[in-house]
Amino acid sequence: MGRHLVCSIDELPPDNSKIVTLEGRSIGIFNIKGTYYALKNSCPHQSAQLCKGKVMGVMLPSGPDEYTYGREGEIIRCPWHGWEFDITNGKSIFDPSKCLVKTYDVEVVSQDAEESLTVETYPITMESGWIAVTI
Repeated sequence: MGRHLVCSIDELPPDNSKIVTLEGRSIGIFNIKGTYYALKNSCPHQSAQLCKGKVMGVMLPSGPDEYTYGREGEIIRCPWHGWEFDITNGKSIFDPSKCLVKTYDVEVVSQDAEESLTVETYPITMESGWIAVTI
């Protein structure tokens, strides 16, 4: 278990993603409106490469005869069978309490960060630095 520098923030602009392999695990890194998230690149249904799926929004609860679409760029759809997951927390859209994808802590660290440096993680944005994922 450790922290891994995966790319500079310039390499992952908002509304983009990148798939990396860390400690033998395939992980998708997502930049959603300047906040970074990491998901295991495996759908819990049949192990498809989830992070190669389409990133989109979802229909939100609404009244009769109303159709409200929202959360654009926060939902990923499995490329095999269309299962949808919230990128921000790994929970499925259809059964968030029982079906989820493993998430990993992501932080932005300065370019000269020491690998042994311990920091609290929380969503932040910076103008320069590196994206780090903790496994």
